[in-house]
Amino acid sequence: MIDAEMRAHIRHLFYAEHWKIGTIARELGLHPDTVNSAVETDRFNNTKTPRNAADPYTDFIQEILTKHPHLRATRIYQMIRDRGFNGSVVQLRRLIARMRPTPREAFLRLTTFPAEQGQVDWAHFGDVTIGRARRRLSCFVITLSYSRALYLEFFFDQRMESFLRGHIRAFEDWQGIPRILLYDNLRSVVLERHGDAIHFHPRILELSAHYHFAARPCQVRAGNQKGRVERVIRYIRESFFAARPFTTLEELNRQALAWRDREAHGRTWPGGDHCTVVEAFAEEKPRLLPLPLHRFDSDLLVPVRSGKTIYVRFDLNDYSIPPSAVGRQLTLAVSESTIRILDGNQEIARHRRSYDRKQPILDPKHQEELLKEKRKASDSTRGSRLSQAVPESEALIEAAFARGESASRQTTELLNLLDLYGARELRAAICEALERKTPRASSVVFILNQRRRSNKKQTPLPVDLSRHPELENLSVTPHNLETYDGLAKNDPDEQ
Repeated sequence: MIDAEMRAHIRHLFYAEHWKIGTIARELGLHPDTVNSAVETDRFNNTKTPRNAADPYTDFIQEILTKHPHLRATRIYQMIRDRGFNGSVVQLRRLIARMRPTPREAFLRLTTFPAEQGQVDWAHFGDVTIGRARRRLSCFVITLSYSRALYLEFFFDQRMESFLRGHIRAFEDWQGIPRILLYDNLRSVVLERHGDAIHFHPRILELSAHYHFAARPCQVRAGNQKGRVERVIRYIRESFFAARPFTTLEELNRQALAWRDREAHGRTWPGGDHCTVVEAFAEEKPRLLPLPLHRFDSDLLVPVRSGKTIYVRFDLNDYSIPPSAVGRQLTLAVSESTIRILDGNQEIARHRRSYDRKQPILDPKHQEELLKEKRKASDSTRGSRLSQAVPESEALIEAAFARGESASRQTTELLNLLDLYGARELRAAICEALERKTPRASSVVFILNQRRRSNKKQTPLPVDLSRHPELENLSVTPHNLETYDGLAKNDPDEQ
């Protein structure tokens, strides 16, 4: 780049002294292109800018826009085309965009007393993936209008219960409540509006009655009335959330409060540069309304009934219940981290809430109870009756089945033996069959018969002589059995 004095000198040498470009460059130590650029005449020609075809109609367009500031460009195009305009509508649109009046509404700067007002709103921060589920990440934001102290908390939804929890934790964090809370026309606050008549959500009325604040919705399409929370949301997006890594919702909320304490409350107070936000809040805090003795219950209550399984479903996931509660009307008490299952007023199960989808959340105790019930039910079957009376029968049936015998037939035969001989004799016979390595029901039958014959020899059965009373006093002298052996030896048929 050369200055204006050098440019004028080059042009004097070229036009007045008629030096050539190369000579000027060599003598002044400049590049020939620099000299050539200095002697170009286009930049010194006072060429007029080409006129717009709509220029003759400027006064007419200005008059129309003054009277009708919202008249469309296409209608004005038709009007000036009838008056001789031959340009394009695109040219006209560009001209009208510059000429159309854009009045800006003027606002007064609002001044609030300490602890008088707070402003509340939701902000959407995109979607996050949790397992197989995709959840909307939202931030609950509340700020005190005087000190600009704020509270923020991220949630995976904008349910009424999350809205209530945000209020409760903000009040507990501040250790007080402002007298008025200003809202947008959220469905969580306003159910219906007709002019100045408002139907509030019942839960927000319960919350305001519990904490003694007044809920005030803004006017429709008057977002400027809660401009302080809007600016706080923009501040959170730009100063905190942008390029912020996190792995869990709990970690994100810890980072958010740490940023709040360090950055947001450490900045200069917008109401004056003589203090910070945290110092202004220290002035405002004693004037906040005190907290009530008891915390507001913000849990979501959902009536549920299980089908044939030990699970009830909530928010895309299944939570286990005791088997005794299957088919009964139950109630889910849902917080952001816990699922409590109630039978009337009694808590029968508690689980950690999952934000994934299609996940079974099982309490091992519930499964164990179900298995016990199934075992009791199986005890009423034929095989279970046998195994309960004679546990050793299971080993015999398994061994018989391994040798090719029918397990069903073995069970049937052993049950018959159980009815005939009883559990004690059957158990002894089965144990003996297992010791002999003859695990079959037929072997057990043989052993039982053998045992019965042996018992008969040891204790002769009594003879019933009720029909022959004359024989009751009969005395029989037993013979020596060796006499019969001697006769057998002298039998000629055996010789």
